[in-house]
Amino acid sequence: MTINEIQDEIIEEFSGLDDWMDRYAYIIDLGNTLPEYPESGKTPSHLIEGCQSRVWIDAEKKENGKIHFQADSDALIVKGIVALLLRVVNDQKPSDIASADFYFIDKIGLSEHLSPTRSNGLVAMVKQIRNYARAFEILEHK
Repeated sequence: MTINEIQDEIIEEFSGLDDWMDRYAYIIDLGNTLPEYPESGKTPSHLIEGCQSRVWIDAEKKENGKIHFQADSDALIVKGIVALLLRVVNDQKPSDIASADFYFIDKIGLSEHLSPTRSNGLVAMVKQIRNYARAFEILEHK
């Protein structure tokens, strides 16, 4: 699936949840689906600056040229948000990730229902994901 197809799928899933308490519960459930993040990866170099909670994101480029991300957070809601982001970008091409418009964030109402510090953290997570994609894109052309 493309990045936009995955985003559209997420928007569709959230359209069935009218109440924000249900949406938060769903986001928390998504966080529980993240594969276990290795303790050895919880280093300052993987820690996202600007987040109220601690969030670690790491990425590796697979042999097929696509990027696979891993992440974790010490906060349930943030772990769910990062799970949503990874669902959109995991196993996509670096160029597609770097140029992606993460429109699902606004379409599901996430940005307007987060505290300012959580919103800043979300922006920082998206920025780090794009930074990984750009770095792998540069390495690809060397």
